Amino acid sequence: MLCLNSRENFEENKSFLRKRAEEERNPVIRKLLERDQNFLDRIQVQMATTREFLIIIQLHNEKGTEVFSYLDRIEKSLKEQGFSASRAGSEDIKRIMAVYYEQNVTSEKFEDFDGERWIIPDD
Repeated sequence: MLCLNSRENFEENKSFLRKRAEEERNPVIRKLLERDQNFLDRIQVQMATTREFLIIIQLHNEKGTEVFSYLDRIEKSLKEQGFSASRAGSEDIKRIMAVYYEQNVTSEKFEDFDGERWIIPDD
């Protein structure tokens, strides 16, 4: 079982704002930095329950239709226990990997290969 944040972690931004406010000599700018920090605190509290729980199943020595019937039974069992369950598609897996490895939850579309967006076909 894997638990991931579904939203960004604001700790680095809040830390930056806190440090920047301590260094700021202009009281108006310092007040604005403190307001930004309070805003991030409120957003973070609202998103505190935004988590995803994943059940990762690794199959060994299963072939073809056996895999799908095995997964069907697992999915049915989870639903019978009151959980909502669905199988991750390729876009889901890319998003999960981006959150897990990079804490990136803001991208709309994920590339299959790093730098893929810069390739111009027939160039």
